Amino acid sequence: MKFEKTRLNEVFEVRLEPISDERGFFARSWCQNEFENHNLNPRLVQCNVSSSPRRETLRALHYQTAPFPETKIVRCTKGSMFVVAVDLRPHSSTFKDWTGVLLSASNQKMLYVPEGCARGFLSLEDETEVFYQVSEFYRPELTRGVRWNDPTLVMWPDEGNVISARDDAFPDFN
Repeated sequence: MKFEKTRLNEVFEVRLEPISDERGFFARSWCQNEFENHNLNPRLVQCNVSSSPRRETLRALHYQTAPFPETKIVRCTKGSMFVVAVDLRPHSSTFKDWTGVLLSASNQKMLYVPEGCARGFLSLEDETEVFYQVSEFYRPELTRGVRWNDPTLVMWPDEGNVISARDDAFPDFN
């Protein structure tokens, strides 16, 4: 795996390094040692899949608060998506900054989003599927979100046509 820094502290694009032959390819998408060597949280307790049947489905800026904040590793396994991470850590030098990355089944990239950052995505194709590896168990009482179109945080490439009522009702960050 190759780890590439983004403009946000501790947010990385992770690229698979496929080894190909006549059968196809093999690549590691997780290695505890490699994540530890990059000073990234190696804890994984849960894996999730989400499916967006329609293009332009927007899943807003979600995060989980203390005492169980989540680190997420996000990978698009079918279709494509524009995924964003927003730094909500007040003591970070990149506080309130964001980064966006195109993830697709074909580019085989992942995004590592540390605790204290919100994450959201916009599906760019019908039948987009996303696989998440998560460092903490889901705790609905600690789940929070930021309004997807808060003008101080993120510039999406397009407005979503499918947004849940819950995501649309989240407050602005301020």
